[in-house]
Amino acid sequence: MSIILGIDPGSRVTGYGVVRQVGHKLEYLGSGVIRTSIDDLPTRLKRIYAGITEIITQFNPNEFAIEQVFMAKNPDSALKLGQARGTAIVAAVNQNLPVFEYSPRTIKQTVVGTGAAEKSQVQEMVVRLLQLSDKPQVDAADALAIAITHANSIHNSLQIANSIAIKTPDKITALLRTKYRRGRLRLKG
Repeated sequence: MSIILGIDPGSRVTGYGVVRQVGHKLEYLGSGVIRTSIDDLPTRLKRIYAGITEIITQFNPNEFAIEQVFMAKNPDSALKLGQARGTAIVAAVNQNLPVFEYSPRTIKQTVVGTGAAEKSQVQEMVVRLLQLSDKPQVDAADALAIAITHANSIHNSLQIANSIAIKTPDKITALLRTKYRRGRLRLKG
């Protein structure tokens, strides 16, 4: 059983989503957003750090998954997003959580089936996959999609590990860091 905290970082709105994975099944535990309406960036980062630390304390996750930075058209926005993302990662690392990162394209591909999916499609699939009665806020849905992507990655990696008789924790960790390139499986150590 794993409890996974997914984070969709943002300097003004940071989404979070928490799921429990037991075997093939995912259970929704909670989601929401950390809003920072203050204009002062250091104060916003402090609020993000405190909010994520509080969420970690509340849900006690085993793993932390976050969206990788994408190239933005506005360099200032990209820098602020990177700082918010870094703040979230520091909050996780300070709580001794392993950090896993996924590209926006990988998240959309995993949850919707296409890397070019719209936010509304991601939101709808999150509702279906987690059997939610209401649509979560868009940033929270993105965070849940990140957690779902990580759960899927763990499940697939463990299936591969079992099929090729990898039994030691070190090798399973290496397998989780696997990259597929040109159809070939490569382990990163």
